Amino acid sequence: MTEAIEKNEVNLPKLKQVLHYIIHNCGCAPNVGKTVLWKILYFSDFDYYELFEEYLTGETYYKLPHGPAPGDFDTAISELTTEGKIEAVDSKYGKYDQKRFLSCDKPDVSLLSATELQHIENTISKYSHMNASQVSAISHADLPYIATKDTAPIQYELVFYRDPQMSVREYPDD
Repeated sequence: MTEAIEKNEVNLPKLKQVLHYIIHNCGCAPNVGKTVLWKILYFSDFDYYELFEEYLTGETYYKLPHGPAPGDFDTAISELTTEGKIEAVDSKYGKYDQKRFLSCDKPDVSLLSATELQHIENTISKYSHMNASQVSAISHADLPYIATKDTAPIQYELVFYRDPQMSVREYPDD
């Protein structure tokens, strides 16, 4: 596969809206640091792709040791911080150092449909109560992550090969 095929075209304005929406809705929880945000964002994108066969943000995720990592996260966070929409905070969660993000303003969701917002809310409800270790373990069990070589981009199309425990779509029996 060529690099052009492996790398998606991210919609950065939409990624920023999705990320700010997630931070606004669960960033104040003490367990929600950078790793949990990465996984909520990953499952928002990949589950949406499985359900609707289209990208939510088009973000590219890479297979890293602690699970899928979004490639444009730092850019989006930096821009949201510069715009005064979020604030980055260093804190402790148990014995671990944690990078957290807090919303300073109501998120702009003008690029998101009602279906997309509901999907993101469902994903937040499913994963935001977990700590980094718990949600990372779940991401490690996801076939798109498993089937990808270390540090390589994770292909969205792999969601269609998920096992029934990870799948979010109901497929007809053959």
